[in-house]
Amino acid sequence: MNFLTWGTDPWGQEVLIRISWDLLYVASVLGILFVGAHAVWLAFFVQEEAEAVDEAALAGVPEKVARHSLASRVFHWVMAAAMLALLLTGFLPVIGIQFPWVTIHWVAGVVLTLSVIYHTIHATFWLGLSAMLVGPKDISDAVSRFKRSIGQDAPAPRKHGKYPLENRLYHHAITLTGGLVIVTGILMMFRIDTPLWARDPYIFTDPTWGMIYVVHGLSAVSLVTLVIAHIYFGIRPEKRWITWSMVWGWIDRRHYVEHHDPEQWAARSEGSSGQR
Repeated sequence: MNFLTWGTDPWGQEVLIRISWDLLYVASVLGILFVGAHAVWLAFFVQEEAEAVDEAALAGVPEKVARHSLASRVFHWVMAAAMLALLLTGFLPVIGIQFPWVTIHWVAGVVLTLSVIYHTIHATFWLGLSAMLVGPKDISDAVSRFKRSIGQDAPAPRKHGKYPLENRLYHHAITLTGGLVIVTGILMMFRIDTPLWARDPYIFTDPTWGMIYVVHGLSAVSLVTLVIAHIYFGIRPEKRWITWSMVWGWIDRRHYVEHHDPEQWAARSEGSSGQR
């Protein structure tokens, strides 16, 4: 199996062109294997039982706890649509499904870029970034949850803040890969005709273009695995309440009390202002 594709420049020198498309199939298989392994793990090895919800704790919690603002939800679904459009237009021609994909691809890339810029500003100044940080206590809580899930003795972990650890780690992974795709994609747009700027394929040397294409390709195939995992967790029965919160903007009080620590994330009624 080859991981990189090489070619010859006009002077007869061997130069890097892009990744090998074998990596697309590797990334797809890894995503499917992860989904299958996780499903088997939950079905046959996890022993932890859900803790009963203290009915008295429900009394002081709003019936609908605000989780995602309208702005956050619109960003999420715009980004999701742009990401899927990029993956489909980028990889369907690779597997033999040909169509006029170039324009759709770069337009989707521009939409993704603008949505990420918007989200960065919105999250920094209106939502706050502290909820996405990962600290030592989060790691020790994760270890305790794992040990208890397989029947071992371990200290009771804290309940989650607004975002569980796995959500935050996924966010950081998608930020890294998505950021690399965006930066390299913008540079690659200089090689095609668009209304944004004049085409200039000579802005970089052939070896530099090769590295740009490799980084873009590696990030893109990584997104294939990440998107498969994201969709899988989004449709799992025990996770659907989180998915629905990205549609309606709120979670019910029972899920809040069952999963979240009010000291890390204070409950506010759906429709109230201030969702930091």
